[in-house]
Amino acid sequence: MTNTAPATRGRPRTFDRNLAVKAAMELFITKGYDGVSLEDLQKVMGGISPPSFYAAFGSKDALFREVVTLYRQTMGESVMQALQTSPVRDGIEGMMRAAVELFRSNEAAPGCLIVLGAVNSTRTSKDAHDLLSEARSEGNEMIRRRLLRAVEEGDLPKGLPLADIAGFYTTFMQGLAVRARDGATKPAMMSAVNGAMAAWPALTKPSRAAASTKKTRSAR
Repeated sequence: MTNTAPATRGRPRTFDRNLAVKAAMELFITKGYDGVSLEDLQKVMGGISPPSFYAAFGSKDALFREVVTLYRQTMGESVMQALQTSPVRDGIEGMMRAAVELFRSNEAAPGCLIVLGAVNSTRTSKDAHDLLSEARSEGNEMIRRRLLRAVEEGDLPKGLPLADIAGFYTTFMQGLAVRARDGATKPAMMSAVNGAMAAWPALTKPSRAAASTKKTRSAR
């Protein structure tokens, strides 16, 4: 009797999935969503075939979603952790300085995947654009919640327009990402952070809180 080995279904994966996703993240950071092709992904992810790619990730959009999650949990985590520092002024400043460090950490592609990964909403990139737009909105909301916590803890006066303050520093942070991509140096960007923090006393002074409360009451 001839012994025969049992048949196996399909071909086993010949790549490390975690390393493949990290490689894809670096590529998306460098080229953005629109600038990355399936061939590019295959190459950096260990030379996997299209069938293996689709079996593992489903689609380029699904992989990009996984990459964004990884980026936020790893590279972006230092920025959000710095935000939780007390007092809240130090948290806001620490967040921006951590952002500068992050945006300048990749010399080949400075900037931020969340801000610059899919700037335009086209037919092919709409899902990626909407995903990053949602992520940016969540970042703004995290800043607003940190400010609200500061009010509850007595670190900031009640009645401040927290959404406006959060919007100011969100807009500034996104501008830092663009400046980094355009080649601004770390010292220049840190100096800009100094300027943004110079606005803090005016943004958070009690008289502004009182004016905001008065405006809200008159609108009722």
